[in-house]
Amino acid sequence: MNMKFDMGAETLSNLTKQTSGSSEDLGTLVKKLVVAADPLMKKHAGAAKSAFDGFKGRVDEVASELNAALAAVLGGIAGMDTAFTQGEGEMVDNTTSADSGAGYDAARFGASRA
Repeated sequence: MNMKFDMGAETLSNLTKQTSGSSEDLGTLVKKLVVAADPLMKKHAGAAKSAFDGFKGRVDEVASELNAALAAVLGGIAGMDTAFTQGEGEMVDNTTSADSGAGYDAARFGASRA
């Protein structure tokens, strides 16, 4: 199986922009889940209710941890974007430098060679 990875110069920047709002949204969704499930859990008893109550008691902590984890991922993406952009710039500079020092005159054929 062949896999192709093609990344444009703006891919990581776009990913960061598209994902940055999601870090806060994720924690909010966890809190909304608890609120939405609460009426259902009031009808249950035993281990399921105990587990839900434990989760409900830690929902702020869980939401914070999820937000922090996604923020760390976004930080990693930003670092990769910086490295990719710098690497691309260095490659362009090196290619330009090598090209300017190349002697193409020796490769010319014909009468116009002087």
